[in-house]
Amino acid sequence: MTVTLNAYNVVASRCAAEYLEMTEDVEKGNLIYKIEVFLNSSVLRSWKDSIIVLQTTKSMLPWSEELKVVGRCIDCITSKTSVEPAAVTWSYTYDRKLTASDDITETQKRMHQVPNDWWIEDICELDVDLYKRVMVALKSKGRMSSDMIGEALKAYTVRWLPDSYDALVADDYMKRNRILVETIIYLLPSDKYSGCSCRFLLKLLKVVILVGARDPSKEELIDRISMQLHKASVKDLLIPAKSSGDTIYDVHLVQILVGKFMMQVGSTHDMNIADESENISLLALGRLIDGYLAEIACDSNLSISSFVDLAESIPDAARPDHDGLYTAIDIYLTEHRNMTKADKKRICGLMDVKKLSTEASIHAAQNERLPLRVVVQVLFFEQLKAAGGASAATNDTSHDSSMNRAILEEDWEGRVSENDDSLKQQLGSSKIKADECQDGDDKKSVKDKGSSLLLLPSRSRRIFDKLWVGKGQGETIKSSETSGSSQSPPISVKPGEAKSSGSSRHMRNSIS
Repeated sequence: MTVTLNAYNVVASRCAAEYLEMTEDVEKGNLIYKIEVFLNSSVLRSWKDSIIVLQTTKSMLPWSEELKVVGRCIDCITSKTSVEPAAVTWSYTYDRKLTASDDITETQKRMHQVPNDWWIEDICELDVDLYKRVMVALKSKGRMSSDMIGEALKAYTVRWLPDSYDALVADDYMKRNRILVETIIYLLPSDKYSGCSCRFLLKLLKVVILVGARDPSKEELIDRISMQLHKASVKDLLIPAKSSGDTIYDVHLVQILVGKFMMQVGSTHDMNIADESENISLLALGRLIDGYLAEIACDSNLSISSFVDLAESIPDAARPDHDGLYTAIDIYLTEHRNMTKADKKRICGLMDVKKLSTEASIHAAQNERLPLRVVVQVLFFEQLKAAGGASAATNDTSHDSSMNRAILEEDWEGRVSENDDSLKQQLGSSKIKADECQDGDDKKSVKDKGSSLLLLPSRSRRIFDKLWVGKGQGETIKSSETSGSSQSPPISVKPGEAKSSGSSRHMRNSIS
């Protein structure tokens, strides 16, 4: 009888020959000897055949393990992955998608040279337990970079973890998915600062929560994510809450991540001596958290304590401007209309009106949802800034200040969420009106600034009038001419009327 050996049946043939004791003691050149020659001279010399043979050993356990077929296949595979790409002469699979910008260039490169990660896709066909053994052996050699290990784990995760929620939590696959994600976490590179992107780690964390993986796996991911949290996006942080009836997203988990990040950066008291990289990380974290707050503010189940605690979890150094925070607060006030005055005061207390841009200040001055005290503060500080800008119009530093403000304004607009399109439209229209009020030359600046106040609703104008008329009564005529007069409402006031509080009240009512 003739038996044709190949990579698919050689393991079964070897185990059968061992079971039948077809050794050299019985007959010279017996089946065991012939199969061993075939394995060593043909199968294990081939890259793809080695992977096929390793995959078939699972059905022949424990015989394949005792005959050391598994170990020999793993050694062959790991040794080939360590070969210099220029020395690779065997066929391999490389079908991963490339970005549009790299497609043509990478295709041309592959015609002339082998990529460093040529081996990743082929070993993705292994079952998770065999894949784990291959990766452990590969890491133990110490020849593969953390980035390459991370890329291999990402490819395997994409290959085997389902994308849909239903497939992840299905009873038939829950256990398999749990084992898979725990194995991936176990195989993560030893260098926690490199190898895997923050986005990939956060996706793993979502799966860990959904499939109920063990706490050590979850803690390992939290530690790694917190080290590069500033590189995440708002979408990455939208992790669904596990318990039903609670908030839509797991806000408490995000707060834990922020807390661990701040522990690594250092206490807020040492922010002045932080190096440049830490400052950049803090600024990125500030933008991230403000964007996240704006996203979760729409949740009707989100308590004010959760909102405030998360907003206060980052230091002032992370927020050079408060436009993003104002956006989040405004969305929260819109979605939670039954808030008490105390709660409104508490949430608005997070915001420093002095750090609002011109556009945000104009919007806040017209915002009926804000407490009256906050609107007064916005008007007051905007008028102070306007007074300072008018007196320093000829200063050389005004150009740099304008550029910095433009950067802040552009950055804020980029952080406004899709759910806040109406707010952006209001800010845009207010900006156009404000620009029209500043088209005049320096000689007409006083008139233009007064005209801009007409953009405010009657409520804000009355507050503004009361504020600045009251201020003018306590000043001398000289100070009124130098500062107060340029900030007065665009109306004419007779000298006699300025001395009478009743006349002043009549004047305010007449323009409202």
